[in-house]
Amino acid sequence: MAMIVRPIQSQKKTGCPGFTLLEVLISFLVLSIATAGVVFGYVQANRMAEWSSMSMAAQSSASQGAERARTANWRPRDYPPNTGPGTMDELPPGTNGEPVIVNVDYFDIPSKGDPSSSDFDSWVTNFVWITNLSTNPPLRLIRSDAVWKFPFTGNVYTNTIMLLRAPDQ
Repeated sequence: MAMIVRPIQSQKKTGCPGFTLLEVLISFLVLSIATAGVVFGYVQANRMAEWSSMSMAAQSSASQGAERARTANWRPRDYPPNTGPGTMDELPPGTNGEPVIVNVDYFDIPSKGDPSSSDFDSWVTNFVWITNLSTNPPLRLIRSDAVWKFPFTGNVYTNTIMLLRAPDQ
């Protein structure tokens, strides 16, 4: 009878299921880079939303200043001409480029804490200039600037509204 010879198999295992230390470290590196990207995107979106809300509040403040000046009484054809509150010209034009109205206020943005406290960093200053453009026909330019500072970067921004106004009839 013929004898069948089988090769001898070694008892040594050639492969183990699992990951090497290098593979685990590379996967942690990829995960941390992806997480950092997501966190950075969230922070940037939050900052852009905060800037947008402050810019809209400043635009509202500039609009309020312009409307306050626009609704003042102005009748340049009445005689004798008077200026000042309660007269025919409640808001005469400024002289030497000085603003007629200056109003400093805090932003009306919901925030944590008391926004009127002295350490609150979101203040807006509204400057309103009135300029006579012509006397015949009477025409005035009303310019309202809202100046504000973005607290995250410290940059100062200005929102401007300009209106033309004819006199009261």
